[in-house]
Amino acid sequence: MIELDGVRKDYSTDVAIGPVNLQIPAGGITALVGPNGAGKSTLLTMIGRLMGADAGTIEIAGHDVTRTPSKDLARIVSILRQENHFVTRLTVRQLVGFGRFPYSKGRITRADEAIVTEAIEFFGLSDLQHRYLDQLSGGQRQRAYVAMVLCQQTDYVLLDEPLNNLDMLHSVQMMQHLRRAADELGRTIVIVLHDINFAAQYADRICAVKDGKVVEFGTPEEIVVDEVLTRVFDTPVTCIDSPHGPLAVYYRPVAAELESEPAG
Repeated sequence: MIELDGVRKDYSTDVAIGPVNLQIPAGGITALVGPNGAGKSTLLTMIGRLMGADAGTIEIAGHDVTRTPSKDLARIVSILRQENHFVTRLTVRQLVGFGRFPYSKGRITRADEAIVTEAIEFFGLSDLQHRYLDQLSGGQRQRAYVAMVLCQQTDYVLLDEPLNNLDMLHSVQMMQHLRRAADELGRTIVIVLHDINFAAQYADRICAVKDGKVVEFGTPEEIVVDEVLTRVFDTPVTCIDSPHGPLAVYYRPVAAELESEPAG
């Protein structure tokens, strides 16, 4: 379980995240959704200890993230941020191999190599593993970075907008890979998503964040409803039932916009 108790991050007298009290159960996929600037990425980076909180406590599987030694925490939780820039020229296989650093300390063993191969195959990167990252498309690089995180073999995986740079087909494939990682490998995945429908289709739980606070937490069936999403995103949202679960439609006719504008 990931547990946040009174967590707060202060940016100024007018801008703050929290206080947040939240319990994310172990297992499955939990999606963080909400408007731009709501605080989703800040929450994720505080959970992963890439950013310190100004108040409160965060525990992952009973470990206080502020007190647990880095070498131990790296075997419990892994995190992928939005911005990933390696200055050194690396191949896909070399990048994925970095996920073994908490165990190998840079000295890759045969066992590590086998785990790297498994992660590469899991994400369908076998044909690309000897290419350099700057020879890949943005979507291919994103898959390689997520493979690196999965290669770390932590029970808890934090991903900040991993669908960036991916078209619809590859976004679906990425979410299918993550669903498999949760179901087949037993990982607990917390993921920041902008598309509410990907959260609805692939997540077990949705955590809606607005103005730095958690305003809703529940299953897709509980969150992907007209009233909740309209309130969270401050725009009219209509939700429909599909054979695969609820879907949100946030289309507003142009005519309605024109009618609302003052004449002249």
